[in-house]
Amino acid sequence: MQAATVRAASTPPSALPATLSVRPPSVTGALRALEGLLLRGGQRTARRNAWTAVLEDRRRAKDRREAQHVLEAVAAPGPQAT
Repeated sequence: MQAATVRAASTPPSALPATLSVRPPSVTGALRALEGLLLRGGQRTARRNAWTAVLEDRRRAKDRREAQHVLEAVAAPGPQAT
């Protein structure tokens, strides 16, 4: 394994296959790289906002369960436990 690495490293660039040639970056690739640099902080904010929304949804679900429990207790005939 190590011998193959040494041979490949010592091969002159003209002897490499044509498929390994380096192509200039495409416009799409350049735009994606630029977008990644510019939106890095925005992604952090978006994740924070998404997590806050999840926590708020959980809080509302808990409130709905508690309200449902109270409504069922009020609607049930018999002694009031609440």
